[in-house]
Amino acid sequence: MELPNHGANPLRLYKKAGISPPPQILDFSENVHPFGPPAFLEEIWPDMLGLTGSYPDPDGEPFRTAAAKFHDVAAGEVAAGNGAAEIFTWLARRYRSRQVVLIEPAFSEYRQTLEAENVQIKALQLVPENGWQLTVQDVRNIIPGCAALYICNPHNPTGTLLDTDTLQEIAQICLEHHCELVIDEAFIDFIGEEASFMPFLPAFPNVFIVRSMTKMYAIPGLRLGYVVSAAEKIGQLKQGAAHWNVNALSAVIGAKCLGEADYRRNVIQAASGERRKMQQFLAANNCRSTDSEVNFLSFQLPDSNCSAAFFTDFLKAGIVLRHTESFQGMDGNWFRIGMKSTENMTKLREAIKEWLKAN
Repeated sequence: MELPNHGANPLRLYKKAGISPPPQILDFSENVHPFGPPAFLEEIWPDMLGLTGSYPDPDGEPFRTAAAKFHDVAAGEVAAGNGAAEIFTWLARRYRSRQVVLIEPAFSEYRQTLEAENVQIKALQLVPENGWQLTVQDVRNIIPGCAALYICNPHNPTGTLLDTDTLQEIAQICLEHHCELVIDEAFIDFIGEEASFMPFLPAFPNVFIVRSMTKMYAIPGLRLGYVVSAAEKIGQLKQGAAHWNVNALSAVIGAKCLGEADYRRNVIQAASGERRKMQQFLAANNCRSTDSEVNFLSFQLPDSNCSAAFFTDFLKAGIVLRHTESFQGMDGNWFRIGMKSTENMTKLREAIKEWLKAN
């Protein structure tokens, strides 16, 4: 059974699985938090109508300047994209017909966009035996001859974090081997800017940092992401990008989102609390879980041979988990769950407990 490579859009999953969707569905398969976008969005929404009658700024302003100010970099060092996914298409084009290292398991868009550009992929496989951790020696061994290394930090689908000291070592190895380092920080907001590699960019002109506005600000429908690097590399990356690639609503709303410090603190606190409760529950029920530091985690049943039945039974009950058939090294034997409301997380724990008791 071939399942979708992404979470969200649960009805597509039900169709692929050949299961009739029940009337009520709880979707834990995507990693957008449940608290809704910042309150200002509802307040300014009536004013957004006027923006639809004019073409947007071709550089994604005012968002690009707001992002540059947020990270204390020059505007020329930032490019806005129609979600981080668009930026990965730019990067794949940059590495066309060359060799790139992927850390597996990985976000499926990396491989999909790279393969479309005839990129040769070398996989560096993480394993659960050491907590899915990447080591500097792993990188040193595999990087020679490669044009780029992709690292997701915090890692998706495990939620584990590499500290900035380790990332600096990796960036230096890449620099010495004339290899670019792409750091996907889509979920760094759920820890805080202190975990970001952003302050170290001046020392490493070979690094691209890709960020998403979707997850922290709960605006996946607006499609907004950005990339930060040396100005020359940003200019090269945007060559061939579609004109007006970021719509006017996203650019205005994204700029305002970056000023929402209290909102970010509240989301981090709520998501972290739910994650810790879930990790404690899984441990108490003999389930193995990842050492996540963000708003999602992955877990394995006490008996992984039951994984397919567990996933199907939960779909029939209206509970959608993120399968791992498309995550190399997890191969359907793990499940990823995004943290949702306290009420829905309680329902999920009760359902897991009942299923384990019955099976």
